[in-house]
Amino acid sequence: MTDILLHGFWRSSAAYRVRIALGLKGLAYRQQPLDLLAGEQHGDAYAAIAPHHLVPALEHDGRVLIESPAILEWIDAKWPTPPLLPGDIDDAAAVRGMAALIACDIHPLNNLRVLNAIRGDFAATNPQVKAWIARWITDGFAALETLVGRHGGNFAFGDTPTLADCYLVPQIDSAERYSVDLAPFPRLCAAADAARALPAVAAARPELQEGAPPLRR
Repeated sequence: MTDILLHGFWRSSAAYRVRIALGLKGLAYRQQPLDLLAGEQHGDAYAAIAPHHLVPALEHDGRVLIESPAILEWIDAKWPTPPLLPGDIDDAAAVRGMAALIACDIHPLNNLRVLNAIRGDFAATNPQVKAWIARWITDGFAALETLVGRHGGNFAFGDTPTLADCYLVPQIDSAERYSVDLAPFPRLCAAADAARALPAVAAARPELQEGAPPLRR
């Protein structure tokens, strides 16, 4: 039996990536939710697990792993079937590049602590924050649309899910949440829709996680 404990927040894009990867691998895991809005990530108990006070963190077999890119690569190496990286090193580098475009160029500028900083330090209004978010998503998606056009098939890269889809789906969700215009990115939307249709990806959706507000019926 696989004993994996995932520390996360229901709306965290980075934790969402890890849930998708675990689901695509068919791995069972437990979750320990944190309320980032209430500041639970700054408590002593979580700091002992993740000294950077960020989610996700993953515990397995006495080890603690932090940072979603490292966790995702570890998952794929430890449980290689089905693979989330192509076997060809050039193709694998292309997938890593697509993932990094989201993980390094889009998401860090729009995560909770950055948004709180521009609100608190620079008195940014809600419309200004929304424009900030849209700016970085739009710039990154413009490049990613070209890459999906170059490499994509049914999914972001080729015809099977890869790490690129683990990153893309949460970022598309975030774009939709902030009403970013996605009309210029039909390839990205098609790839995300294909991934979302997979049961493993659908089960990872934020609104289905512990700590999420009750679904309206």
